[in-house]
Amino acid sequence: MQAFLKGTSISTKPPLTKDRGVAATAGSSGENKKAKPVPWVEKYRPKCVDEVAFQEEVVAVLKKSLEGADLPNLLFYGPPGTGKTSTILAAARELFGPELFRLRVLELNASDERGIQVVREKVKNFAQLTVSGSRSDGKPCPPFKIVILDEADSMTSAAQAALRRTMEKESKTTRFCLICNYVSRIIEPLTSRCSKFRFKPLSDKIQQQRLLDIAKKENVKISDEGIAYLVKVSEGDLRKAITFLQSATRLTGGKEITEKVITDIAGDLIDEGHAATQLVNQLHDVVVENNLSDKQKSIITEKLAEVDKCLADGADEHLQLISLCATVMQQLSQNC
Repeated sequence: MQAFLKGTSISTKPPLTKDRGVAATAGSSGENKKAKPVPWVEKYRPKCVDEVAFQEEVVAVLKKSLEGADLPNLLFYGPPGTGKTSTILAAARELFGPELFRLRVLELNASDERGIQVVREKVKNFAQLTVSGSRSDGKPCPPFKIVILDEADSMTSAAQAALRRTMEKESKTTRFCLICNYVSRIIEPLTSRCSKFRFKPLSDKIQQQRLLDIAKKENVKISDEGIAYLVKVSEGDLRKAITFLQSATRLTGGKEITEKVITDIAGDLIDEGHAATQLVNQLHDVVVENNLSDKQKSIITEKLAEVDKCLADGADEHLQLISLCATVMQQLSQNC
């Protein structure tokens, strides 16, 4: 981290060389290189708080905080793909501007090691750094940094306890934003120190509008049935819907995307590399709508819940699906 901060003081002026023409030619040729393809999820991530969809209450409170250039410790929780990470990143960009954003924000996600040692070292060291500098556009810059802990519910209890102490000691110079799916997995001393915001699953209408907007900008042809089915299989997760849309676009090669294409992309066969949780969710809808007795439905749905819990705990997908299919077959055989 210290090396990173020292790196910011390095001059960005081009070195003095004898042959300026060669340098200019090299620079111009670099500009002609094709830009690397960016995942649509990142390409269309909200750049400001106003662009966050369907979270009116959260946006209203954040805008009030941004107007005063102050921010409390935050706890965002809710289903995946509802805009939790995008919201705090957009708020940080508005607070610090593009120049200071990378210096003032530390983001740790699920791919990072976040045990007690990391909280004691990386997070604590970043929180203790003093802040200075002003925005080039003349807007006021708040005198604090932001630490974003994505998927904080996967942190150990010891790490959460260590974080509580850091939040107390560095309250003058650092704000923390905890992001999780299950707020019940965050210890009470942390939740009591944060302003809590629940993110709702996106409505079908909002998802359709955003997906159609992306499809228009990317010149993608998609049928009405295709967009409706895309919204259905994403289950309120806009990130999943955008990913499916990009995958379907590559699969069709410029042709119209239909419901069948979306079905192929969002299929539920584990042998083809699809997640078992997807099958569990889709099978649940089929069981509820099927012409089975109440007893059969209750037995199957109870097994679905058991399998879903085991999968969440890291159980083997193949074995869990075999167990689930055995229960379903046993119940269906009673109708024969």
